[in-house]
Formats: sequence, structure tokens, C-alpha cells
Amino acid sequence: MRKGYLCIILHAHLPYVRHTEEKKYMEERWFFEAMTETYAPILSTLHKLHEDEVRVRLTVSLSPTLLSMMNDTLLQQRYKAHLGGLIELGEKEVSRTSQDGVMNYTARCYLRRFMAIHELIFGRYKGNIVRGYCELADAGLVELATSCATHGYLPLLSVVPSSVEAQVHVGIDTFRHITGREPAGLWLPECGYFRGLEDVLARNGIKYVVLETHGILDAEPSPSCEVFAPVECAGNVAAFGRDAESAKQVWSSQEGYPGDPDYREFYRDIGHELSLDYIGQYVHDDSVRVDTGFKYYRITGRTEHKQPYQPEWAREKAAIHAGNFVFNRQKQVEHCLSVMQHPPVVVAPYDAELIGHWWYEGPEWLDYLARKICFDQHTIEMITPLEYLSRFGTAQQVQPATSSWGYGGYHEVWLNGKNDWMLPYVHWAGKKMRRLAERHAGRGGAMEEALNQAARELLLLESSDWPFILNAGTAVQYATRRFEAHYNRFELLSSQIERGSPDTAQVRALFAQDNIFPEITSEVYAR
Repeated sequence: MRKGYLCIILHAHLPYVRHTEEKKYMEERWFFEAMTETYAPILSTLHKLHEDEVRVRLTVSLSPTLLSMMNDTLLQQRYKAHLGGLIELGEKEVSRTSQDGVMNYTARCYLRRFMAIHELIFGRYKGNIVRGYCELADAGLVELATSCATHGYLPLLSVVPSSVEAQVHVGIDTFRHITGREPAGLWLPECGYFRGLEDVLARNGIKYVVLETHGILDAEPSPSCEVFAPVECAGNVAAFGRDAESAKQVWSSQEGYPGDPDYREFYRDIGHELSLDYIGQYVHDDSVRVDTGFKYYRITGRTEHKQPYQPEWAREKAAIHAGNFVFNRQKQVEHCLSVMQHPPVVVAPYDAELIGHWWYEGPEWLDYLARKICFDQHTIEMITPLEYLSRFGTAQQVQPATSSWGYGGYHEVWLNGKNDWMLPYVHWAGKKMRRLAERHAGRGGAMEEALNQAARELLLLESSDWPFILNAGTAVQYATRRFEAHYNRFELLSSQIERGSPDTAQVRALFAQDNIFPEITSEVYAR
């Protein structure tokens, strides 16, 4: 038995973006970029570790919206075309940079990478990357978890309990339908917890969740093991606490690994720098330049001056940082073991998109990390939450504190002067859906179709992504437009249901636009 355990959890989530009205929609690039830079590289890394017989244990939470996009034939076809464009651009870049040895080497690395991703997804998995993650789960490398239906921020939805119930129930049901397995863990969107949530989780068969650090530290009574052992909530739901030290080493762009001068600079991309005559067909259109993924500079320093990216230097630095991370975790568990009766576990959860998208070398760091833990030391062992619970159980029973991992630790990111106008609409629609379901659910036919579509629109309205985007000030127009569209559609459907005359053709047309949750039943709102 090792002295302690490391539990790395990658939470993979994107808002549901699928637009049938146009062949090329800019926000769909969020999905394409994440596929190319995060989900495929992580899958490839895990395959390589498995082939080399490295004992790696990783937890990956796949949100229902992301799963639905990965499983969608239209988006698979569009992603294939997008990836084909990257390969074509890669061939052009190899030619364009032929007189610059350093940049040409990087261009060739990109081309090989994109071709390998194409083979992995469209050769091995016939376009559906979900199959790859399920295969790794079956092989014992990955524990799959999920999240709420549309990543709704549960503490602010708790005003309408049926909305919380539906977010949890539909999320689990979607995961089950797409992956064919039952999730033991549920990633609370934004780690958002409120007292009583564990009752909903227990009712839906969830065994564990992850909370922000102070959600555990401020629990009643105070946890004797702090965040280094899971606690038991009501209903036998276990809660793991995020370790702040390991989080900072990976998350922080200032103090953490991703800000190292040898790593690739995210904000320098040929999509913003080369002539539109050359790059035009690989960005969105002539008026909207976007990242292509071809980036030739390293972080270098805080000034605008950047040095050329050296992939080998970055790879060496990833190995050094993996060793440093392992060393620090060893010291943590050795200290914890000296003052704890329970075997310590360091829980290190990250947004999956950090690994590869924001931190390009993240998958390589993950590869080196697993190898160093497996072969270079005997202090710590990689473990998953469910595996830890089955071996050691929980340390004590507590009542966690209301918390999130957003800025400030509570609800400020999703309720502030930039986005607070949204919440009354969300609450009104949630209450209306409950009344409609209580009166009309189970009637079948056109009424049932309309109720189910109203439930889809409500869930999409409740997505935490829309207020998050407004708070960040990024794609504000898109998020506002999506929010208003789902609210207007819900209002239209609820009016038709109340009149007893749903327009079946219109209902089906709305489902064709956002064909998520095909198995949904509105009865979940009347439970």
C-alpha cells in the first residue's frame, strides 16, 4: 500500500451549440477546437499509456451537452470537414515555412498531429469519440462521470426544486443512453453546492461529488482530515474537496506551470496575422478572423516580443513540471499521513479544456506524470473517487457549506450586474414548467411532444454558460441571443399547451434545431 493517493479529475463541458440554419457557424468552432486540442489529445495520451502498460487511473466527467454534441452525426460531419481543412492548411504551412528551420519543424509537428487525430477519430472510432472514452473505461484506465443536463448552476435554480431535480435526472439519463453505463459520480456545475442537494443526488443514485475547498473546510462539524479524505453527506453521498495547492500549480498562469516561458503562446495565431488571401478559407469569413491552431511562438515573457516556439524545449519542460508535481504531492501525503488516521487523497480537479487548449503541453505533462508515478516512486498512487471509496470509505459525516469554485467562492459569477436580469426569467419558466407537467404530463400524443420540447427549451435556458459568458464579456451577443431564443420558444410552447392546441409541426421543427435529450419526459417535473 502506498502512503497516499492522487485523484485527478478532468471535467469536460461545452455549451450545446448546433446550428442547422447555416453550414458554417462560428460558435461551433468552440466544439471543433476543443475536440482537436483537448478531447482527442487526452484520448491519444491515454491510449499510449495503455499500450506501454502504464498504470494510470483518471476520472473524466463528460457533460450531457458535450456528450450529445460528440454523438451528433451532423457535428461529426462538420468536424471532419474542419479537421480536413486543418490538414490542408498544415500542408500549405509546411511549404510556406520551408526556409525557416525552426518554424518548419513546428509546422510539420502540427501536420502530423492533425493527421493522427483524423485517423484516431474517423479511422478508429468512425467519428464518435465517445466510443474511445468508453473503451478506456472498459480497460480500467478511466472512470467516467457526468454532470447536470445543461450545466445549470444549481444553487440559483434551487428556488424551483423541480428544476434541480430535472437537471440531475436528465443529465444522468442522457449519460446512460449515450454511454450505456451508470455514473457513480456527478460533477456539480461550477462545483455549486447548497444544503439539501445531497437528497436529490441520493435519489438519483449518485455516490460522490467534488466540492470547492471551503465547501468542505467550512462544513459542520469541521472535518478532521480537511480535504484529504472524503466526507459523507446525508443519503450516503460522499463529497471530495479540491486541494488548493495542486490546483494552483496547474491553474495559475502567473505562478503555475502553464505560464512557463518555454510553453506555446496561446494568443499568437496565424489566423490573426497572415493575409486573408492566404488564410481566408480557414477562418470564419473575411470579416471575422479566428484562431486556426497554428501558433509559432512561445510565451517568452510579459512583453509583446515573442521568441519562436521550440517543441522539444516545451516537451522537456513538461517532464520537469510533471516531476515537480509528483514531488510536491509526495510531500503532501507524507505530512498528511503523520497527522491523519485515514489514508490521504489529494483531489486535483481541472477543466479538461485547460489540458491541451489553454495549456498546449498539458497532455504531455499528463503522460509524464502518469509514468513518473507508475515507475519512479513508491509514495503515491493514482486513484479514482469510486475506487478510493470502495477501499477506504469516508472519514466522517458532515454537513458541507454552500460554495462554488467561481470567483469569490459563491454565486457572484452567475448573479451580478451583468447577468442578473436573466434569473427571473429562469425562475418563472421553471415554475411554469412544473405546473404544466402536473396538469398535462402523461397525456400522450401532441400534448406530450409539446411538453417534452418545452422541457428541452427550459433546460437550455438554464445553462450556466449564458450568465458566465455575460460576466466574462466574451461572446455576449451570442449568449444573449441564445437565452432569449430559448425563453421565447418556451413561452410559445407553454401558451400552446395551456390552450390545448400544440402545433405539432412547429414542435418538431424546434426539436430539429436543438435535437438534444430525445428521450426526455416532462414527467420528471411532476415528481
